[in-house]
Amino acid sequence: MIKMARIVLTTDETLTSTYHDVPLLDFLGCAPYDKIPKWVFRFLDSQIPDENGILTQAPYGLRKVEAALLRCCPREDIVVAHPRKVEMFIDENTEVVALYEMDPLGLGPVTMMFTNGGQWRSYTYVKFRELIERINRIRESRKLKFKIVVGGPGAWQLEMRRDERERLKIDHVVIGEVEHVACEIFQDIINENASETVFIRGWPKVEEIPTIVSPSYKGLVEVMRGCGRGCRFCEPNLRVARFIPLEKIESEIKVNMNAGIDHAWLHSEDIFLYKVEDRKNFYPNAEAVIELFEMARKYTRNVNPTHGTVAGALAVPGMIEEISRIVEANENHWIGIQVGMETADPEIIGRLMNNKMKPFSPEEWPWVLLNGTYVFNKNYWFPAYTTILGLPGDNDDAEIMTARLIITMEKELEEKLGNRAHFTVTPLAFVPMGVLKGEEFYRVEDMITYGQFLHLYYAWKHLAKEILKGLPKVMRGNPFLIPFFPLARLGVRIVLRQIEKWGKKKGFEVKKLEPLDIRIEVDEFRWNYKPSLAEAY
Repeated sequence: MIKMARIVLTTDETLTSTYHDVPLLDFLGCAPYDKIPKWVFRFLDSQIPDENGILTQAPYGLRKVEAALLRCCPREDIVVAHPRKVEMFIDENTEVVALYEMDPLGLGPVTMMFTNGGQWRSYTYVKFRELIERINRIRESRKLKFKIVVGGPGAWQLEMRRDERERLKIDHVVIGEVEHVACEIFQDIINENASETVFIRGWPKVEEIPTIVSPSYKGLVEVMRGCGRGCRFCEPNLRVARFIPLEKIESEIKVNMNAGIDHAWLHSEDIFLYKVEDRKNFYPNAEAVIELFEMARKYTRNVNPTHGTVAGALAVPGMIEEISRIVEANENHWIGIQVGMETADPEIIGRLMNNKMKPFSPEEWPWVLLNGTYVFNKNYWFPAYTTILGLPGDNDDAEIMTARLIITMEKELEEKLGNRAHFTVTPLAFVPMGVLKGEEFYRVEDMITYGQFLHLYYAWKHLAKEILKGLPKVMRGNPFLIPFFPLARLGVRIVLRQIEKWGKKKGFEVKKLEPLDIRIEVDEFRWNYKPSLAEAY
């Protein structure tokens, strides 16, 4: 029997698709909906199963809100509904329908890059709008009085675009970390005492962050919040760094494992800063990081971090080696990690991200990227780098340096490691966030320079190479991918030709660039994971 709920929690369909467990297809939501045949989205979409309309797995942030509300509400008052079946739980007793959103209006860095600065509709925007409009039709057709609320990491977009928010008849937008005040906020909304935009001041203490009670999407568990490195464009750096105790992380892994999820994704802004003690040089607390992976490995071999810094990996190469031993990384079992490269230019990295390269110096940044990638690859870690086009103070020399670094990394790593050399570089559009929120959005079609074009071209050229040599390995574990191999080979070549044609229209010609004069030297360091800085360098 379906039970109606006072509080219905949900999200849009781009956050409830497994995308057939194909690596990187989670970014399909960033794609331009109007430029890709609609059958592609339908074919690649595979939704999380539901039980009578209730999500069996849900985005991690949604699970945190659920857990926070269960502190003050009985279980029967709250439901986490599949977006396609949300109407099953709404009736005259429903008081709030709340959506957790990552990129509701398509203004995120990846999306802005792929939608020509927001000139085309993203898939995330289309599915968010469809869901909101359907909820509004339910409210209006049944003459119900529940409030529509949107929160999550993408809620800022609805504050920035208030006209869109009003057209969609969204009653409240909640911005900030909510767990410590969730009960009060929802009660204020129900009692009509809440502002249209609820800005949450401050952050929950570690003890105020609840442990999830139901499975999270793909087994994601949070190990820390905030970062502390202070990159000026980055929103998480505005938050205080907090470390989740090992026992709470273990409890959440157990919740997922008991639901049959054989994967532990350890989420942080930088996994190598877990329980860091050196807040001046950001030298990793290797023992704590290793202990974290040892604990997770008790439950599954499939342990992956979400994000990390290349400087943290290079600072203690032995830590990376030890983690690889713990999770049994090898040629057929790689550890993936997302890493911010941003730019190869030492001046920009020092001016806008002056802690990102620590314990190294800004001047060493290109060398750090090359040698850190070597440490990753030697130990079967696959870094997916992102760079940023249109950073404030950007110039063509800096952009060409980034393109040259990509060429250098490809050449040097293949010479040293052969087929074990793997990385990708994905250029993103600058989005004014963090301390730089007053700057202008980067629009690639209108703003691209020759240096940025070369940066973009060589990044995609390397990505094409990675797809051609790396896809067969990925295919082994996923039969769904087999028909896509010839399509992928053809597709990357088409994309490269299109980039070249687009460049010519802009007056840009692809030219051969020389590698940077840097070398892989990390093997000269001590590889044990407990050296002092003086011993290591």
